[in-house]
Amino acid sequence: MRRFQRPALVLAAYLGTFLASLDISIVNVALPTLQQALDTDIAGLQWVINAYAIALSAFMLSAGPLADRHGHRRMWLISVTLFTAGSLLCAIASGLPMLVAGRTVQGVAGALLIPSAMPILSRAFPDPAQRARAIGGWSAFSALALVLGPLLGGVLVQWIGWQSIFLINLPLGLLALLLGAWSIPEWRHPQQAALDPAGQLLSILALGALSYGLIGIGDRGMEDLSTRGALLLAVAALAAFAWVERRARRPLVPLELFADRRFGALNLASFALGFTAYASLFFLSLFFQQAQGHSAARAGVQLLPQFLAMGVVSLLFGRLVARLGMDRALTAGYALVALALCAIAAFDATTPALPASLALVVLGAGMGLAVPATGLAVMAQAPPERAGIASATMNALRQAGMSLGIALLGSLMSLRATHHLGTRAAALGESTLATQARALVQHPDEGILTAPALLLYRAAVASGFAWAMAVSALAMLAVAWVLQRSRPPASR
Repeated sequence: MRRFQRPALVLAAYLGTFLASLDISIVNVALPTLQQALDTDIAGLQWVINAYAIALSAFMLSAGPLADRHGHRRMWLISVTLFTAGSLLCAIASGLPMLVAGRTVQGVAGALLIPSAMPILSRAFPDPAQRARAIGGWSAFSALALVLGPLLGGVLVQWIGWQSIFLINLPLGLLALLLGAWSIPEWRHPQQAALDPAGQLLSILALGALSYGLIGIGDRGMEDLSTRGALLLAVAALAAFAWVERRARRPLVPLELFADRRFGALNLASFALGFTAYASLFFLSLFFQQAQGHSAARAGVQLLPQFLAMGVVSLLFGRLVARLGMDRALTAGYALVALALCAIAAFDATTPALPASLALVVLGAGMGLAVPATGLAVMAQAPPERAGIASATMNALRQAGMSLGIALLGSLMSLRATHHLGTRAAALGESTLATQARALVQHPDEGILTAPALLLYRAAVASGFAWAMAVSALAMLAVAWVLQRSRPPASR
């Protein structure tokens, strides 16, 4: 490589992930504004997030095979171009369907973009110590996107408009394209590429139907025929996917990799990280604005401690691994996330900013350890010829976990908030408020509420949030225990 090509390659890989990560947090802080601007409910908001997350998880499994077949550089450049085009489509959206379509395009592009960073960096840095530093920096850059997302999102939404949160991707995408076109070398491994179109279609169908059904539980209830039909379709598609994968000559998900207990535990952990820590971004944004009554900009500032801590710990990741060892650093990361979620589950509508910030710092520190450690551990556990597929599978499971976490925990939050508001209002003799509890939770309009009713509404949202975070905490505690049990005896 020429003198400046390697730094340009690193910056291009970081920027690609930065683009995809920015649109996780920058959109979350705009959710209440989008809800009013597009006249939608919580289920519609979940689809703004889930359209991106479902496409991200479903198509990510194809990233490795496509890059191996057609070239890593070519697919990276295509993915950045597609992401930029999807951002423009979101910015000009005139309604929810067009916005969801744009988010889907972004998700497909992000699916190709995110897992490509690790093979690009691994090839550029064959030395393990240098590779650990490069991947730690990559994780820190992802945290930087999450840091800037709430701050930029809050300011842009409040002073310019929600469209600006997507327009900001256009110059970033152009810069990434220029750097990547000059610095990233081309390579391919067509003999290793999976060829499994049936598995890809079934994975998309299963994830989409499952997410739709889980959202429907909170929106329409289990008695709704479309909800039950979607859940049954998801079960059938998942069963068919498993059947196809066992028989495909070059499957999308090589199930034999999961025969390794440690590899299976690491991928379960990646799924749980998406289900809990990444999905919590959705709920924390709603909590600070709808339970505590903050503006979008103030909510963005409230989220900053988490991402600052994640960025700092990610930058120190190489040194922490050298001191603690990979397995201890990995387990410590998941344990810190579990501890933070336990504290967050105790938040209510009156929780002061300082204890909330301290809990978010712990959450960010845990993610700063868990994210890069999981990636390195999975790459170390997989055979070299399966590294691309292993990376794509790990990332896809994390994104699927985020999608299902938002859907399942969002339904739980909605059901609990509705029950809390209805029972408390009835107990206080507010019969009209009690009968309108579900409609108010699904379509909040604080402007029409009296001061006592507003307090009841915010307490109900806080109660739903606490239940969702309590389930997240229990899930992460279980995963931390599984990781500890699956560690090699020499590293315990």
